[in-house]
Amino acid sequence: MAPSALLRAADAALRRRARIAAALPAISLLTHTSTPPPSPSPSPSPCPYPNPAARRHLTTLSRRPCPHPPSSTSASAGASSYYVDKILLPTSFSHPISTSSRSTDKDTDKKGILPPSPVSWVERLLPEAARPYAMLARLDKPIGTWLLAWPCMWSITIAAMPGELPDLKMLALFGCGAVLLRGAGCTVNDLLDRDIDNKVERTKSRPFASGVLTPSQGVCFLGCQLLLGLGILLQLNNYSRVLGASSLLLVFSYPLMKRFTFWPQAYLGLTFNWGALLGWAAIKESLDPAVILPLYTAGICWTLVYDTIYAHQDKEDDLKVGVKSTALRFGDSTKQWISAFGATSIGSLALSGYNAELGWPYYPLLAAAAAQLAWQISTVDLSDRADCNRKFVSNKWFGALGQSWIDLTIASSQEAAVPGSNLQDFKLTGNILIQGATMGKELRGRRRLPLGDPL
Repeated sequence: MAPSALLRAADAALRRRARIAAALPAISLLTHTSTPPPSPSPSPSPCPYPNPAARRHLTTLSRRPCPHPPSSTSASAGASSYYVDKILLPTSFSHPISTSSRSTDKDTDKKGILPPSPVSWVERLLPEAARPYAMLARLDKPIGTWLLAWPCMWSITIAAMPGELPDLKMLALFGCGAVLLRGAGCTVNDLLDRDIDNKVERTKSRPFASGVLTPSQGVCFLGCQLLLGLGILLQLNNYSRVLGASSLLLVFSYPLMKRFTFWPQAYLGLTFNWGALLGWAAIKESLDPAVILPLYTAGICWTLVYDTIYAHQDKEDDLKVGVKSTALRFGDSTKQWISAFGATSIGSLALSGYNAELGWPYYPLLAAAAAQLAWQISTVDLSDRADCNRKFVSNKWFGALGQSWIDLTIASSQEAAVPGSNLQDFKLTGNILIQGATMGKELRGRRRLPLGDPL
């Protein structure tokens, strides 16, 4: 064949291949999407493929031998789907309407993956540069701050004198301290766990795991948090300063516990309930073991309940990553374990109130808090991540019930204890009359005065 004929044949072949290559993306879209792309021609063609050249090319491919031929009985449809999946699409492309992906979605729904959270105030109100730091301090998720603050509030209120309101300045200081200390703890946790968080579905969007913030930026932010916390600590007495500074050891070491023990939730209980000791010390400048130790124990057991429920959200990822938790330790016996911890928490609260000589209204309200805790444990579905999260968040109401029962008990003793109240005035008047009569009798006996003579 003459060279010119060979060149013309090669040119024709290249043009034909170019037309076929232009038609292949349309074939892929027709095969993998429920709605085909708009056709460039105004009238749709009855042919299933955009042009006859593409159909001929696909037929040619189906006639070629393949080491893994399709197993479908229908040769044309099976070959078309097979070769489009295996040849035309890249290997990293996931089939959007495959049977396997649909079954995975059903399984995911059964597991109760958390739905997308609504837009928080952090995203709506803060400038874009400040949002990662607010997310790092979990300002968009205040439940942790509530769980840290409630033991402080309980302790401060119990330490108040009978019939007096708790120190409002102390409540405000400890409230701000809870925000700062919880934020600092989250910063430390995310710094140490950044290589783990990017492997866990729930935590891969955190600032360090996602790469939004660098570790050096996190360290600077942690320094600012600790400096502000120091300003609050300096407002307390010397005894409380030493006690508060010692809690930093727990804060910095807690994130490492999940690597070494199945009981990191117990260690978190020691950390989160340190405020029960600190609140009493801030008022009394000392510790009363008979009141504070049962209160501290109650807080630790309460933490074991709610954080074990929380840990069940990540148990599959924890197994893959290799970290430990009480959710993995207890397994199918989780409800029995957390029921025991819940009973211990309520019993310790009752003992603390008894030793603090709180009035009888304390105990019916404590029973209401016990009912809320029992509801959590009995109704939680530990295989449903969304339900575990709901029960975990509901613990802010347990803490609120705890504060209300203490407040009402203190208020109920006000009439009997505050000078100037009717009952107190009656008792004071009676004591004065008795002492006056006794003194008058003694003086009359000494002077031998007649009974009716004045003194």
